[in-house]
Amino acid sequence: MKRLVFAAAAALPMLAASPAMAEDHNSHMAAGTDHAARHALMQAAAAEWRGDDRARDQHRHPVETLMFFGVKPGMTVVDYFASPGWYAKILVPYLGEEGTYIGAIKTLSFASEKARATQDAFAKTFPRDLGAEMDAAGVTGRARFLGLNTNAIPEEMKGTADRVLVFRMMHNMKRWNLAHEELGNIRSLLKDDGMLGIVQHRAKDDAPYDYANGDNGYLRQDDVIKLVEAHGFKLVGMSEINANPRDTADHDGGVWQIPPIWSSKDEAKKAIGESDRMTLLFKKAG
Repeated sequence: MKRLVFAAAAALPMLAASPAMAEDHNSHMAAGTDHAARHALMQAAAAEWRGDDRARDQHRHPVETLMFFGVKPGMTVVDYFASPGWYAKILVPYLGEEGTYIGAIKTLSFASEKARATQDAFAKTFPRDLGAEMDAAGVTGRARFLGLNTNAIPEEMKGTADRVLVFRMMHNMKRWNLAHEELGNIRSLLKDDGMLGIVQHRAKDDAPYDYANGDNGYLRQDDVIKLVEAHGFKLVGMSEINANPRDTADHDGGVWQIPPIWSSKDEAKKAIGESDRMTLLFKKAG
């Protein structure tokens, strides 16, 4: 399989598709060379109303990541397990009045009663709460935004998404035995030419499986690629945008020992910053 690797964004003003990738889906990657889209995205990310969320931009690289995923104004974008809405505050203004943002969650049968109630309420309360926050901040020209519980996907939503984005949730799909079901749900939401973007805590290639099985938050990159491709997708791009070589990815107690959770309270681990992360782009296979 031919895999396309993109350089880290820190040294580049813009991520551009290679000719080979452009031949496959130049329409989807057009945002990578669209100065107007990049400018709009930078404005959305820089908005003061995002408050403390902006402090994490140095680790999450939202502008470069969304550009790499080819997200453009006017698209329909599903943000998987969107709570508490960190990316929503960027995407809803950026997608604009012609766009649609869908914040998705899943009610987990094994969760506590309180957690299930919160998850059940998400699809109803998320649009209302986010709307109130944006109204208070005076955010205009924004996308339509909806909540979705993947336990019951409405038929009218299937086949409508240009992008589904999964940020740091693949390990939970794996350890909660949800990958087969949820990757199927994601595929059903996408248009025939839709794409799936994944950012995930990355284990070392030689990490033992009993460490990189999801329970510690880290997964091996090749394992993620094989898992997603086995569910009807084709890898079309990889990026080091969210790489962090300081992260040894072998912490006793998992990824939660380093920021932002920082359970260890170890100053040396705090200095690592957030986790080393893979950034992968797949297209829906025929």
